[in-house]
Amino acid sequence: MAKKSSIEKNNRRRRMTKSFAGKRARLKAIANDKSKPMEERFAATLKLAQLPRNSSATRIRNRCEVTGRPRAYYRKVKMSRIAIRDLGSRGLIPGLVKSSW
Repeated sequence: MAKKSSIEKNNRRRRMTKSFAGKRARLKAIANDKSKPMEERFAATLKLAQLPRNSSATRIRNRCEVTGRPRAYYRKVKMSRIAIRDLGSRGLIPGLVKSSW
């Protein structure tokens, strides 16, 4: 089980990313628009840099929904390999059969 603080920090980043998504998208569109004057693009870049770091989507870490483990994460089921194996062995994941030979 991951530390509660790490899981909560990641959840805070998700909330912050969602709240700043519109503003960040507008500033990025202005900064990347080549038809706008250079001064306006530079001002948008400066405003973008002043936004909180944790409002960027790249700061979010994919974590297991069950254990909070940050590594060996499968996006399709939003779980780590260990949680998938454990729940799959108990037959709690539909369509998953643990192979044995």
